Amino acid sequence: MLVLGNSLAAGYGLSPDEAFPAILQRKVDSLGWPVRILNAGLSGETSAGGLRRIDWLLRERIDVLILELGANDGLRGIDPEVTRQNLQGIIDKVRARYPEADIILAGMQLPPNLGPAYTAAFRALYPELARANNAYLIPFLLEGVGGVPELNQADGIHPTAEGQRIVAENVWRVLRPVLERRLGLA
Repeated sequence: MLVLGNSLAAGYGLSPDEAFPAILQRKVDSLGWPVRILNAGLSGETSAGGLRRIDWLLRERIDVLILELGANDGLRGIDPEVTRQNLQGIIDKVRARYPEADIILAGMQLPPNLGPAYTAAFRALYPELARANNAYLIPFLLEGVGGVPELNQADGIHPTAEGQRIVAENVWRVLRPVLERRLGLA
């Protein structure tokens, strides 16, 4: 399984074992499931950067991709259509190389300071991409964490260790049934 993401997956400001991919690895290990989670989170990563890196990352076989990119695009005011095209390009490359791979999109939302039209267009791109690609959707990766001061570091953007645990639960709600199906447990 591959987590292709930004500082949220990388665990910015925390030790790597506090980031949500490491928490997910401990969950599958505790269940005795033969799942290895590769964390390709990179602080500052954009959808364009992920698209540039995906071919190299696909040298390793993957059965599940968690695509956690786009937040930095939004914070930089990149046209949501450009973000959509980049994310679609990543999905297309994964499906071309591993047609049976499951794809999970980690939906993101932006603060309202970029204006209602921009934030609405950005928020809509994740469910639209999930529908168009028969992919799974985490509606909002930071549900229960975003905007909660005590669950974020001083920058107000990156989750604390406790915030990362909540993020891991948000991912797990979507990931667990996917893994159970793949492992023949469902």
